[in-house]
Amino acid sequence: MKLLLTSAGITNPSIHDALVGLLDKPIDESSALCIPTAGYGHPWVSPVRASAFISGREPENPMAGLGWRSVGVLELTALPTIARERWTGWVAEADVLLVNGGDAMYLAYWMRQSGLAELLPTLRDKVWVGLSAGSMVMTPRVGAEFLSWDPPLTPGDETLGVVDFSICPHLAEPGAPGNTMAAAEKWASGIGGPAYAIDDRTAIRVVDGTVDVVSEGNWKFFPGGS
Repeated sequence: MKLLLTSAGITNPSIHDALVGLLDKPIDESSALCIPTAGYGHPWVSPVRASAFISGREPENPMAGLGWRSVGVLELTALPTIARERWTGWVAEADVLLVNGGDAMYLAYWMRQSGLAELLPTLRDKVWVGLSAGSMVMTPRVGAEFLSWDPPLTPGDETLGVVDFSICPHLAEPGAPGNTMAAAEKWASGIGGPAYAIDDRTAIRVVDGTVDVVSEGNWKFFPGGS
């Protein structure tokens, strides 16, 4: 699977170009599935935010409204009640999975419960575009600072570990809302592994294990998590 792990979606031309490169065809020739699940696990996210994400009415966090050929919704909490061959077929037909922010632990839980996490290694040609928690879920850990929901089966802060680094999103300029560099450095010191702090104009691209940063903003890499 090809990954584009963003803090806030496709927010500038550089990240947009990276997405088109991963798709290897124009956006208007590509089909997308939206995964809104993470939002329901976060205390700050309402159904209005989920609706805005799915409909593409999020000008500050562009994802579903980029001009896709088609956009569908894959709600992970529903998948355990649906025949597996039905929803895996939907995934197989899509070019890209657009994964909303919210609570990364809640998203990881439902990815495991639904069977999507198990399916990921087979999706080599798919593109995964994460927004905030939708990016963090692919990492080994999120850190205590990002815990707002306690999973019933796997307590702690461990996510899927598809990549070997953690992500602190929403790195902010001094005085702006978001995570300060000082807060990110403190978070990284406890994460126990390599980590990135990225702002909303930055994404991390991962293809066949090769990692590079696409940015028109600010970011920092912590090699040892400290």
